[in-house]
Amino acid sequence: MDSIQVPEENQKNWTKIIALLGGVFLFAIVYYSPPWFDAVDPMGKHFALSQEGKGALAVFLLAGTWWVFEVVPIGVTSLMIGVLQVLFLIRPANVAFKDFMDPSVLFIFGSIVIGLVFTKTGLTRRLAYKMLIIVGERTSMIYLGCFLVTAALSHIMAHTAVAATIYPLLMAIYALYGEGDNQTKFGKGLFMGMAYVAGAGSIVTLLGAARGAVALGFFKDVMNQDIGFFELTYYMLPIGWLMTFLLWGFFMIVCKPEKKTIPGLREKAKELNAELGSITRQEIIAALIVGACVISLGVIAVLKSVIPGFHPPHKTAVILLSTVLFFISGILTIEDLEEIPWNIILLFAGAMSIGFCLWQTGAAEWLAINWLVMFKEANWFVFIMSIAFFVMMMTNFIMNVAAIAISLPVALVIAPYLGVAGEVILFSSLVTAGMPFLLLVGAAPNAIAYDSKQFTTGEFFLYGIPASILLMVVVGFAVFVLWPIMGMPITIGG
Repeated sequence: MDSIQVPEENQKNWTKIIALLGGVFLFAIVYYSPPWFDAVDPMGKHFALSQEGKGALAVFLLAGTWWVFEVVPIGVTSLMIGVLQVLFLIRPANVAFKDFMDPSVLFIFGSIVIGLVFTKTGLTRRLAYKMLIIVGERTSMIYLGCFLVTAALSHIMAHTAVAATIYPLLMAIYALYGEGDNQTKFGKGLFMGMAYVAGAGSIVTLLGAARGAVALGFFKDVMNQDIGFFELTYYMLPIGWLMTFLLWGFFMIVCKPEKKTIPGLREKAKELNAELGSITRQEIIAALIVGACVISLGVIAVLKSVIPGFHPPHKTAVILLSTVLFFISGILTIEDLEEIPWNIILLFAGAMSIGFCLWQTGAAEWLAINWLVMFKEANWFVFIMSIAFFVMMMTNFIMNVAAIAISLPVALVIAPYLGVAGEVILFSSLVTAGMPFLLLVGAAPNAIAYDSKQFTTGEFFLYGIPASILLMVVVGFAVFVLWPIMGMPITIGG
């Protein structure tokens, strides 16, 4: 007699129900628990965790649980973040929901629109076919080619915009893999790898993400010490590219493509490229608008880093101007707005809201102080790694700038007692802040890659565990071996 098997769909439903209730349980336990102990910094100052702070941690746990197990669409979980803040009086509605339209969220919207334009005009396919003609038919080389382009572009433009631009190109490449919309190891590695490598490339310059410029400005305020554009690149370049190649090897192992080669791919790409014909007027206009946008963002970032007191227009205004120009030029129409993945936009809206909530209620600072004071008498190497680890974990849930901002002040107070130089704390934090591999909300490229439907949030989390361990090993290598050789002071007087 055949054994009774529970349908896979029923198993998934039960998992979602358990995770849904588990998230609610965690929220209730934390929110209604008695007052928690104070955090005490190295100077003896006490930081109480308010009821609002406990509420922020409760929302944080519920959202994390729901996101990982996809209890409801990830954008809907984000809505729950705002709802809980208001219902439980953690923050008022005009604050909690205002974060849903934060400039960073609108920047992600503008970046996604650029990707949409590349797809609609045909620029995506043109670029994809030319890349495949160069890299050939071996899937390992397709991985490498895509990763190298992503990392390189992340040096000169925001990694969110890079991911949004590269994403449709990867979709065009994957369409030639011959598996339709089915999930494959090749698909998982291609899209998750793009997200991971976008982060690795973005740490190399100040143009890849806002976190670098903000962190350097913050470091100057605390340490009264300038670190310039080229000094940052000097120390970060080998780390960013080492991680890029290691991630290629990582995905060749954990997501080894089912096919070693795609026979006839190069010839197929040549045929398809020929069928596109000459570049069209729309492609030229789109390329000019995007090119002007990228150059403007790059110039603004450089000027901001080299001219003290320079106050440029916000990068969100620049990228949204490109969105307006796409509609003025007729490249996009009202119907194209329906193609925007609003689930992804809402995901980041909620991430901004919970990030600001943890920060403004003092919950994030309370966590940082409790974590770092545990290492105030540790070995200098252990202390540096503990800071890098804390930033890595926090940046998976909240803004990476906030993760750095709440941990650096405490770390820089403790550092002199352990003989640790401030520079190594800053750079190791920036490395891990740029590569959140566990949750989609950690970085926009993660969520953009998720739109491919090649992996679940749970799979992303599971692949992210060994990738995060690999990242910490690289940070340890940089701190203990590479950066001292390059001349970075690691210990005071070193």
